[in-house]
Amino acid sequence: MKKISIKKALALTVWVAAIVLMFVACEDELDVKQAYSYDLVTMPVQKQIIAGQTAEIRCTLVKEGDYSGVSFTIRYFQPDGKGELRMDDGMLFEPNDRYALDRTGFRLYYTSHSTDQQTIDVYIEDNFGQCVSKSFSFSNESTSGEEETEQ
Repeated sequence: MKKISIKKALALTVWVAAIVLMFVACEDELDVKQAYSYDLVTMPVQKQIIAGQTAEIRCTLVKEGDYSGVSFTIRYFQPDGKGELRMDDGMLFEPNDRYALDRTGFRLYYTSHSTDQQTIDVYIEDNFGQCVSKSFSFSNESTSGEEETEQ
Protein backbone atom coordinates (compact mmCIF):
# COMPACT_ATOMS: atom_id res chain seq x y z
CA MET A 1 0.00 0.00 0.00
CA LYS A 2 1.33 3.35 -0.98
CA LYS A 3 1.28 6.25 1.37
CA ILE A 4 -0.34 9.40 0.01
CA SER A 5 1.29 12.51 1.22
CA ILE A 6 -0.80 15.11 3.01
CA LYS A 7 -0.05 17.67 0.29
CA LYS A 8 -1.29 15.39 -2.48
CA ALA A 9 -4.44 14.49 -0.52
CA LEU A 10 -5.19 18.14 0.12
CA ALA A 11 -4.63 19.06 -3.53
CA LEU A 12 -6.90 16.23 -4.67
CA THR A 13 -9.62 17.33 -2.23
CA VAL A 14 -9.47 20.95 -3.44
CA TRP A 15 -9.59 19.81 -7.08
CA VAL A 16 -12.66 17.58 -6.48
CA ALA A 17 -14.40 20.37 -4.51
CA ALA A 18 -13.78 22.87 -7.33
CA ILE A 19 -15.30 20.51 -9.90
CA VAL A 20 -18.34 19.85 -7.71
CA LEU A 21 -18.87 23.58 -7.09
CA MET A 22 -18.57 24.31 -10.81
CA PHE A 23 -21.43 21.94 -11.64
CA VAL A 24 -23.61 23.06 -8.73
CA ALA A 25 -23.16 26.80 -9.42
CA CYS A 26 -24.12 26.64 -13.09
CA GLU A 27 -27.69 27.27 -14.22
CA ASP A 28 -29.28 26.30 -17.50
CA GLU A 29 -30.97 29.69 -18.02
CA LEU A 30 -29.31 33.01 -18.71
CA ASP A 31 -30.37 36.03 -16.68
CA VAL A 32 -30.98 38.56 -19.45
CA LYS A 33 -32.02 42.05 -18.38
CA GLN A 34 -34.62 43.56 -20.67
CA ALA A 35 -36.24 46.27 -18.55
CA TYR A 36 -33.89 49.19 -17.94
CA SER A 37 -34.80 52.12 -15.75
CA TYR A 38 -35.34 55.49 -17.39
CA ASP A 39 -36.36 59.04 -16.51
CA LEU A 40 -38.04 61.98 -18.20
CA VAL A 41 -35.72 64.99 -18.06
CA THR A 42 -36.95 68.46 -19.03
CA MET A 43 -35.48 71.88 -19.50
CA PRO A 44 -36.83 74.53 -17.10
CA VAL A 45 -40.45 75.41 -17.86
CA GLN A 46 -42.12 78.79 -17.40
CA LYS A 47 -44.31 79.11 -14.30
CA GLN A 48 -46.61 81.96 -15.45
CA ILE A 49 -49.09 81.67 -18.31
CA ILE A 50 -52.16 83.57 -19.50
CA ALA A 51 -55.20 82.24 -21.33
CA GLY A 52 -54.33 81.58 -24.97
CA GLN A 53 -50.56 81.47 -24.33
CA THR A 54 -48.49 78.37 -25.13
CA ALA A 55 -45.65 77.01 -22.98
CA GLU A 56 -42.95 74.80 -24.50
CA ILE A 57 -41.72 71.76 -22.55
CA ARG A 58 -38.46 70.31 -23.95
CA CYS A 59 -38.20 66.65 -23.00
CA THR A 60 -35.55 63.95 -23.18
CA LEU A 61 -36.08 60.32 -22.24
CA VAL A 62 -32.85 59.22 -20.52
CA LYS A 63 -32.46 55.43 -20.44
CA GLU A 64 -30.10 53.43 -18.21
CA GLY A 65 -29.56 50.84 -20.94
CA ASP A 66 -30.80 50.07 -24.40
CA TYR A 67 -33.00 47.15 -25.38
CA SER A 68 -34.23 46.84 -28.95
CA GLY A 69 -37.64 45.46 -27.92
CA VAL A 70 -38.67 48.34 -25.66
CA SER A 71 -41.52 50.66 -26.61
CA PHE A 72 -42.81 53.74 -24.82
CA THR A 73 -46.18 55.44 -24.56
CA ILE A 74 -47.07 58.94 -23.37
CA ARG A 75 -50.25 60.24 -21.76
CA TYR A 76 -51.26 63.19 -19.63
CA PHE A 77 -53.86 64.20 -17.07
CA GLN A 78 -54.90 67.71 -16.05
CA PRO A 79 -56.09 67.83 -12.41
CA ASP A 80 -56.27 71.67 -12.28
CA GLY A 81 -57.27 74.25 -14.86
CA LYS A 82 -58.12 73.84 -18.51
CA GLY A 83 -55.88 73.66 -21.55
CA GLU A 84 -54.56 71.43 -24.28
CA LEU A 85 -51.32 69.54 -24.81
CA ARG A 86 -49.76 68.91 -28.21
CA MET A 87 -46.73 66.98 -29.39
CA ASP A 88 -44.11 68.76 -31.50
CA ASP A 89 -45.54 67.08 -34.62
CA GLY A 90 -48.90 68.79 -33.97
CA MET A 91 -50.75 65.79 -32.53
CA LEU A 92 -53.34 66.92 -29.96
CA PHE A 93 -53.45 64.72 -26.86
CA GLU A 94 -56.70 63.72 -25.19
CA PRO A 95 -56.41 63.37 -21.38
CA ASN A 96 -55.57 59.81 -20.23
CA ASP A 97 -55.28 58.41 -23.79
CA ARG A 98 -52.02 56.63 -24.57
CA TYR A 99 -49.93 57.57 -27.58
CA ALA A 100 -46.88 55.78 -28.97
CA LEU A 101 -43.63 57.60 -28.29
CA ASP A 102 -41.12 56.75 -31.02
CA ARG A 103 -38.18 58.98 -30.04
CA THR A 104 -36.24 59.99 -26.94
CA GLY A 105 -36.08 63.74 -27.61
CA PHE A 106 -39.31 65.65 -28.14
CA ARG A 107 -41.19 68.82 -27.26
CA LEU A 108 -44.63 69.27 -25.74
CA TYR A 109 -46.69 72.43 -26.12
CA TYR A 110 -49.26 73.31 -23.46
CA THR A 111 -51.80 75.99 -24.39
CA SER A 112 -53.78 77.57 -21.55
CA HIS A 113 -57.56 77.90 -21.83
CA SER A 114 -58.05 79.11 -18.27
CA THR A 115 -57.29 81.99 -15.94
CA ASP A 116 -56.98 79.64 -12.94
CA GLN A 117 -54.02 77.73 -11.55
CA GLN A 118 -53.19 74.92 -14.00
CA THR A 119 -51.40 71.62 -13.53
CA ILE A 120 -50.63 68.86 -15.99
CA ASP A 121 -49.14 65.46 -15.17
CA VAL A 122 -47.23 63.72 -17.97
CA TYR A 123 -46.70 59.93 -17.80
CA ILE A 124 -44.22 57.87 -19.83
CA GLU A 125 -44.68 54.08 -19.63
CA ASP A 126 -42.68 51.27 -21.22
CA ASN A 127 -43.95 47.88 -22.36
CA PHE A 128 -42.55 46.28 -19.17
CA GLY A 129 -44.96 48.25 -16.95
CA GLN A 130 -42.48 50.80 -15.63
CA CYS A 131 -43.83 54.35 -15.45
CA VAL A 132 -42.29 57.77 -14.77
CA SER A 133 -44.23 60.99 -14.35
CA LYS A 134 -43.57 64.72 -14.18
CA SER A 135 -45.93 67.47 -13.06
CA PHE A 136 -45.97 70.98 -14.47
CA SER A 137 -47.80 73.86 -12.75
CA PHE A 138 -48.68 77.20 -14.25
CA SER A 139 -50.24 80.19 -12.52
CA ASN A 140 -52.24 82.90 -14.25
CA GLU A 141 -50.17 85.91 -15.20
CA SER A 142 -52.57 88.80 -14.94
CA THR A 143 -52.03 91.69 -17.35
CA SER A 144 -54.54 94.05 -15.66
CA GLY A 145 -51.97 95.70 -13.36
CA GLU A 146 -49.33 96.07 -16.07
CA GLU A 147 -51.23 98.14 -18.60
CA GLU A 148 -52.29 101.75 -18.10
CA THR A 149 -55.63 102.81 -19.50
CA GLU A 150 -55.94 106.04 -21.46
CA GLN A 151 -58.46 108.64 -20.27
